Amino acid sequence: MTHAKTPHVVDARYMEPPEPFTRTMEMLDTLQEGEKMLLLLFREPHPLYKVLRQNGHHYETELQPDGTFEILISR
Repeated sequence: MTHAKTPHVVDARYMEPPEPFTRTMEMLDTLQEGEKMLLLLFREPHPLYKVLRQNGHHYETELQPDGTFEILISR
């Protein structure tokens, strides 16, 4: 899956924990400096936000009309 914001997408809307977190961290490990990834979820991942901040990542969250949280994470 690709998205207008970035080709690096983890669509975790139908995954069971801890798979969304695991897949997100795995993709972050593959990104180069300046690249971004998009995480799609039906809930806001507050524990993930803490881990992202601790590891120096930046993120922007946007709630879509269908209830999807789009979290754009930059390295």
